Amino acid sequence: MQHAQPDKPQAGSLAKSLVGTEYEVEVGPVAHGGHCVARTAEGQVLFVRHTLPGERVVARVTEGEEGARFLRADAVEILDAAKDRVEAPCPFAGPGRCGGCDWQHAKPGAQRRLKGEVVTEQLARLAGLTPQEAGWDGTVLPAEGDKLPAGQVPAWRTRVQYAVDAEGHAGLRRHRSHEVERIDHCMIAAEGVSELGVEARDWTGMDTVEAIAATGSQDRQVILTPRPGGRLPLVDLDRPVSVLRVDEKSGGVHRVHGRPFVRERADDRTYRVGAGGFWQVHPKAADTLVRAVMQGLLPRKGDTALDLYCGVGLFAGALADRVGETGAVLGIESGKRAVEDARHNLASFDRVRVEQGKVDSVLPRTGITSADLVVLDPPRAGAGRATVTHLTSLGARRIAYVACDPAALARDLGYFRDGGYRVRTLRVFDLFPMTSHVECVAVLEPVTKGA
Repeated sequence: MQHAQPDKPQAGSLAKSLVGTEYEVEVGPVAHGGHCVARTAEGQVLFVRHTLPGERVVARVTEGEEGARFLRADAVEILDAAKDRVEAPCPFAGPGRCGGCDWQHAKPGAQRRLKGEVVTEQLARLAGLTPQEAGWDGTVLPAEGDKLPAGQVPAWRTRVQYAVDAEGHAGLRRHRSHEVERIDHCMIAAEGVSELGVEARDWTGMDTVEAIAATGSQDRQVILTPRPGGRLPLVDLDRPVSVLRVDEKSGGVHRVHGRPFVRERADDRTYRVGAGGFWQVHPKAADTLVRAVMQGLLPRKGDTALDLYCGVGLFAGALADRVGETGAVLGIESGKRAVEDARHNLASFDRVRVEQGKVDSVLPRTGITSADLVVLDPPRAGAGRATVTHLTSLGARRIAYVACDPAALARDLGYFRDGGYRVRTLRVFDLFPMTSHVECVAVLEPVTKGA
C-alpha cells in the first residue's frame, strides 16, 4: 500500500524521485549493511533500516527514484513487531537520527544472529561455501564483558569521531548524510572517551573532533580537523589530553601539545600508535584477534612469517614472540607513520623487519619465494586476486586472514580456493555491538592431494 506522494524530481534527473514515499511492506531477510530487504507491491526492492526480518512496517523512502534497481528506506511505523525488537536504549537512534548504530532496536542475541546470517549469505554467494565447509558453527561470539541483557549497551568504542555543526556543537553524522545529529552522550563510547566531555564544549571553526582513549594506559588524545580558515580553540576538557591537528592543505597530522601518540596494550606488550593511526576500536579486540590468529596458525620456533597490512605491528609482535630467535618475521604496511611506529614497537626483535609500501607492489619485490606462516589484515576492500595468488605460491602451511568485511573476505576465499587453499576454520566476533559490522578470522591451509 502506498501512503504518500513522492518529492519533486531531483535536479538533473529525468526519473521521478520517490524520496518521502511510504510503502506498507512485509520485511524479508537481513542484508549486508545494516538493513533488511523488502519489496513494494510493484516488485521494487527496498533496503529498509530500523526494522527486523518478519515485521510489517511502513517504510519511508530516503533515497531512490522510479526505475532504480533498489530504494533505501526507513521503517517509520512498526505495524507488526518481531519478538526480538526492543525500545532503542539510545535517545538519538532511529529514522533520520544518528547513523552510528544499526541495531539499537534489536536484542543483543538477535544482533549476533543477524550478523551470522549476513556472513552465511556472503560465504554462499561469493565463495560458494556453507558454514560447515568453512569450519564455522554459525556462532557470532561477543567480546568478553559484552554479553548484556536487552536494553543495556556495552560502552566499547575507544575512538569516536565527532562531527561539528555550524554553531560549534559536537555530534554524530546521520546515516549517509553530512548533517550532524547533536548529542549529549554516545552510549557506545568507552568510558575514557565519555569522560573527556567533548559534547559539552564549543568547537566553533572545527569540522571534526576525534577523541581517543587508549586501552591499557591512561593516554587520551583529541585530533582536531579545522574548517577552512578555522582557528584552533583552547582545548579545555575534563581529563588530561594531548592535542593534534590535521593540516587542511596536506592532510598531515601535527602535534599541538602532549604526546603525538597513545600507548595501547595487547598480548602483554605495549604498542605506540601515533597520529590517530589504526588500532582496533573495541578494548578487547586486539587481544581477541591475536589469540584467534595464534591459535589458528600455531607458530613454531624457527618459522618464517609474513604480517601483511601490519599497521603498528600487532600480529608481527605476537609472531616474533612465538617463532623465537631462530625465526623471522616480515611486516608490510603502506602508512609511513604506522611503519615508524611498527619499527619502534618491534625494535627488540633482531629478526623482524618492516617494509613500507602497498602489499601488492612490495611483496613481489622482496624476492621471498616461501614462508611458513602468513597473517593478513587488509582494509575493508580486501586483498584482491593478485595478492592472494602471490600468497598461494609461497606454500605456507597456514594462512590467517583477519577481515572486517565479510563480502571482501568471501570473495578472497574464492581466490584462495583457486590457488589450492581451503578454509580450515572460521571464527566470527561481534566487536562492534549495535552496528552491522563484524570481525572474522579465517584460517586456511593447502589442500592435500587426493582430498
